[in-house]
Amino acid sequence: MVQAPQFSWRFLLPKYWLLWLGAGLLWLISWLPYSVLMLLGKGLGRLLHRTLASRRKVAKRNIALCFPQMPETEQNALVKRNFEETGKALFDTVIGWWWPTCRVKKLAHFKGHEHIQAAIAEGKGVLLLAAHFLHLEGAGRVFGLTHPSVGFYRPHNNPLMDYLQYHGRIKANKFMVGKRDVKGLIRALNQQEVCFYLPDQDYGRNRSLFVPFFAVADTATTTGTLLFANAANCVVIPVITSRLSGNKGYQVEALPALTPFPTGDDTADVIKVNQWVEQAILRQPEQYMWLHRRFKTRPDAGMPSLYKGD
Repeated sequence: MVQAPQFSWRFLLPKYWLLWLGAGLLWLISWLPYSVLMLLGKGLGRLLHRTLASRRKVAKRNIALCFPQMPETEQNALVKRNFEETGKALFDTVIGWWWPTCRVKKLAHFKGHEHIQAAIAEGKGVLLLAAHFLHLEGAGRVFGLTHPSVGFYRPHNNPLMDYLQYHGRIKANKFMVGKRDVKGLIRALNQQEVCFYLPDQDYGRNRSLFVPFFAVADTATTTGTLLFANAANCVVIPVITSRLSGNKGYQVEALPALTPFPTGDDTADVIKVNQWVEQAILRQPEQYMWLHRRFKTRPDAGMPSLYKGD
């Protein structure tokens, strides 16, 4: 279990003043209506689209690799919308970390509650599979209203930022375990906790299989899902998070548990996880984190990078 960072008087030193200024400004802005925050985020995203050329190229490359049949004009439009959602993500974080519960409840929509309840009633832990959507900080806070959860946590390198990040995220979580504390997450699952796990990024060659993801035939995909499902007394339940149109807030939809899972065929099981991620992305492709180099690890270390020149 990650110990909560404590406030330190050194946080008042001049080297932290700029961070305090930025956090204070965001806290003041956070009191604006949700619709205004999303409008500001959209504008910020358009600015980022113009200025972050390297990340724009990564997003474009990912989308081109995944959807090769999509016309280039549509790919470019999707990249632009994706950056708008990236700008909104800053304010999703503000909402998730700092909004009072009474305000968050007005944005909260939950479907599939019964799937989680059924697993808990059977005396099992719940391994929730989520994908890296840009609104995840806001949606995570919504999920915490009904099911305070457990998840991996990576401390921030800046101690003040780590203090703010931890105490912001803990509002949606019962507790958190270190990002490498595999035994800690297994222990939580065996204690019938609801635990989040995000299996959709490139975590390197270790504990990965190369299986299809959209049109990329050999995508490094973690087998961590199978590790937890095999080692703990739990069921695996996918959740799809969404930012709803019309400024209605966030929806968290729990799907039926994956059964049978795992099957003993690791390749088939990992493919099944990727197919679920694809299903989630296709609902709202503009809201996915395309800025991550998802295909950086190649089956053969000597193969050329798919991001050459980016």
